[in-house]
Amino acid sequence: MKKFYTGAAVVALSTSAVVAQEVEVLHWWTSGGEAAALNVLREDLAGGGIGWTDMPVAGGGGSDAMTVLRARVTAGDPPTAVQMLGFSIQDWAAEGALANLNDLAAEQNWDEVVPEALQAFSTYEGDWVAAPVNVHSTNWVWANTALMEELGIEQPETWEDFVAAMQTAQDAGYTALAHGGQAWQDATIFDSMVMGVGGPEFYQASMVDLDPEALGGEQMVEAFERMATLRGFVDDNFSGRDWNLASAMVINGEALFQIMGDWAKGEFVNAGLTAGEEFQCFRVPGTEGTVTFNSDQFAMFGVDEDDAESQLAMASAVMSPEFQIAFNVVKGSAPARTDIDPSSFDACGQAAMADLAEAGSNGGLFGSMAHGHANPPSIQNAMYDVITAHFNGEFDAETAAEEMVTAVELAQ
Repeated sequence: MKKFYTGAAVVALSTSAVVAQEVEVLHWWTSGGEAAALNVLREDLAGGGIGWTDMPVAGGGGSDAMTVLRARVTAGDPPTAVQMLGFSIQDWAAEGALANLNDLAAEQNWDEVVPEALQAFSTYEGDWVAAPVNVHSTNWVWANTALMEELGIEQPETWEDFVAAMQTAQDAGYTALAHGGQAWQDATIFDSMVMGVGGPEFYQASMVDLDPEALGGEQMVEAFERMATLRGFVDDNFSGRDWNLASAMVINGEALFQIMGDWAKGEFVNAGLTAGEEFQCFRVPGTEGTVTFNSDQFAMFGVDEDDAESQLAMASAVMSPEFQIAFNVVKGSAPARTDIDPSSFDACGQAAMADLAEAGSNGGLFGSMAHGHANPPSIQNAMYDVITAHFNGEFDAETAAEEMVTAVELAQ
């Protein structure tokens, strides 16, 4: 792979004879597909003489990693870089914990190639503090092609078609919807139910603006009713299952569908399957034309001068077009840069890039509530509690909508 270190990053690499170049990276990319994608960055840095100290923290959709991070920062020993999402970046920046990447960003024209929706999280008060790796979209369905053909199922175009397809699979003795009973996974599905019921206006009003009328209204009740419908198609052993194990159920032909962000594609690719052939990807019916997204970014923490040199080299590598292609082809996501040639990507990757461009131009691009891109963690966690309680049968749909209003009010 061609290396893309310029300016300050080149200076960093040129000092390797004097200073041992190394980055310590905290992340939660521990599944097979994720680890393969991360190895692209590790090898790229190794080619430039940068060592890598791996600090993986599995589980919790990143929440466990954030607990470890807090302890490290409190002890005065932050990692060089941390995989981070959305408002968490802003929170750490507000604490003054993050490094300033402005010089590198200006040199490499990040302002011109990174979508504004991502820059809202990559920058704080006008300063670049993180390097975006990708754009994941969360409103995807992943499907086993052989199982669809066996059951005579065409790609569902409507919510009703989707339910009918799942019923067919369940009647045939298969798990209709592979799912893991974890709060963030429940919320990932919920994002699509909200968007599917009320479209962009309702998603904006409820998930972003937190309008009490939207949070507690009839459309929210319908979104919860759809969640209850989905719960009826999930197997009995879903509680606590990791998302990649749910993906494996689809890969192995045990389950028909999974609703999950496009990091799931990395699992299919890692299993040797080809997009558009052995597996299918399509938007959750009712959400076409919109994209709910999150963006993995490497937040760069304030470290000493020696570590800052290798940190700049890492940020430069992350933002290079070559890396953005190589990483996202493996990871399943779309590049964080808008100037990337899609020809290297498979059918699902090209669809993701086209959908992202369409949504960005028509007002259909929204930060995912489930993944910390719609509101700060306090709001997100309050919603998580209600969504999971409802999914586990503690509330009916009407009560859940009422609880959503209360939970958000208390969290603000």
